[in-house]
Amino acid sequence: MHRILFDNLVKGALTEPAPEPEDAALAELAAALQRSARRKLGRSLSIREIDAGSCNGCELEIHALGNPFYDLERFGLRFVASPRHADVLLVTGPVTRNMQTALERTYRATPDPKWVVAAGDCALDGGMFAGGYACLGGVSAAIPVDLHIRGCPPSPLQLLKGLIALLDMDKVRNR
Repeated sequence: MHRILFDNLVKGALTEPAPEPEDAALAELAAALQRSARRKLGRSLSIREIDAGSCNGCELEIHALGNPFYDLERFGLRFVASPRHADVLLVTGPVTRNMQTALERTYRATPDPKWVVAAGDCALDGGMFAGGYACLGGVSAAIPVDLHIRGCPPSPLQLLKGLIALLDMDKVRNR
């Protein structure tokens, strides 16, 4: 037993090395996002994430935003548990028939002004699930969408850039 432990300590880990952090780019992105949120809302941006029927690939990338590398909180963004506290609904996956009513209710429960972001290719047009008996199509088949972030799945950096683009839009839709 001691020999195995010693061998493992000497050999080291067999995993791939972590990617080199892009500290300058990430810090610039963080500053831009925080400035945009403060300018538009006067406070940080609150996000409610909704899985409308996806394969969970997009959710994994969204959850990566909370890890120590991306650290969403330092960007002035936070995920909230209730749509009543949200500014942005971040919807993933195609809208399934079983999730349509829940998505519409969540949309109505979110206070104005609000934005809807469809994250991933499936949220755009149904993706590989399009045409299925349980799939209505993209998010825009159920609720109005302000921004689509393409990718299967979109990377955390693409998600952050999409949120900056959302905040930099000229016009805030009041519904």
